[in-house]
Formats: sequence, structure tokens, C-alpha cells
Amino acid sequence: MTVTRRDPESIVLEGMCGAEDAEALLQMLVETPGARLDWRPCNQLHTAVAQVVLAAGPGVQGPCGDAWVEKWLPQRNLEP
Repeated sequence: MTVTRRDPESIVLEGMCGAEDAEALLQMLVETPGARLDWRPCNQLHTAVAQVVLAAGPGVQGPCGDAWVEKWLPQRNLEP
């Protein structure tokens, strides 16, 4: 599973996050609206997952491990 909960307030994306991970991510974000998203361990992010991130607008810990995402998606709510 590439979408996991580190603790009650953190969600982690790691490895290759495919389209099938978008629903799991959305569900976790809905269940914990204040959760931070750590996508540093993610090395490939499907656009469906990126759309969930953009639509839900969670605070993210970055930079994203996927170079394409880091280049093309706007940086928002970043923590070191």
C-alpha cells in the first residue's frame, strides 16, 4: 500500500502511487481533514492522486519525491 497513515495527523505517500491510490487517499483526507500529507517518499505520482491533492488542499510536507510533480504543480502549505 502506498498510502498509509503515519499517525493520527499524518498521511504518507510512498513509492509508486497509482490511480488506484486516489480513492484511498481521498478517504483518509475526508476522515482526518487536518492531516498533513508527506509526499517526500513518493517517487511517482499518478495524475489521479495529484488531482485529489489539489482538490482537497491538504498541507503538505515537501518537496514531492516525483520530479514532475515538483516541477509542475504549485507549491502550497509546505513544511520542511
